[in-house]
Amino acid sequence: MTINRRTLLAGLVACPVCANAARASEGAHWTYEGHGGPQEWGSLEKGFSACSVGSQQSPINLEGAVKAESAGPVLAWKPFAYKVVNNGHTIQADVTGDGGTATMGGKTYALKQFHFHAPSEHAIDGKRTAMEAHFVHAAPEGGLLVAGVFMVPGAANAGFSSIMAAAPRKTGDKTLAAPLDPAGFLPSARGTYRYEGSLTTPPCSEIVDWNVFGAPIEVAQADIDAFRAIFPMNARPLQAVNRRFLLRLN
Repeated sequence: MTINRRTLLAGLVACPVCANAARASEGAHWTYEGHGGPQEWGSLEKGFSACSVGSQQSPINLEGAVKAESAGPVLAWKPFAYKVVNNGHTIQADVTGDGGTATMGGKTYALKQFHFHAPSEHAIDGKRTAMEAHFVHAAPEGGLLVAGVFMVPGAANAGFSSIMAAAPRKTGDKTLAAPLDPAGFLPSARGTYRYEGSLTTPPCSEIVDWNVFGAPIEVAQADIDAFRAIFPMNARPLQAVNRRFLLRLN
């Protein structure tokens, strides 16, 4: 999961941790492989220390979940003409107005952006899929809720095809010509894995309520190939679960 200053703008005053995360994300240059890669993130600058010493890091292998008799987040997203951004680490769809909300545990979060990783960052029983989408929501009082969706090759997904058609091949942005309904990225089976974790990119702040759908969606292989032509690999290695609870929600 990648995040930048615009993502957390609404919550900076009420959430000092989020403000620190936003500032740090604009700091030292980091990569997914080689020099500046995940094994070095924690030492690139002081603000990235959680990447190496944190105890609730993401992503993780989703196995051994405890069944919970509760539902996942209530998603009330709105169609929006997203700004599609190549930020040097992923292709991201930014909300520049009211993109809708996610509600969970009596707390409401505003959708700020969604973006993609190849291969998937999370795994189920040790297996990663071709890609994963992360829908990032921020609460005014602080904290993030991120919904993760696995993506596998198959039938075309209109939303993903639209985004990849607009995606800049180099850093830059382009606004979609027509509104896109992000609900088209959701699987029909809504069971989720829930755990407390972190950003999956520097500064790796441990401020995320993760909710990852167990069922994948299909997207066109051509669109996966188009993404990987820009970002061949942009997934962080799996992190230790440690003493966290992993729940399986209805």
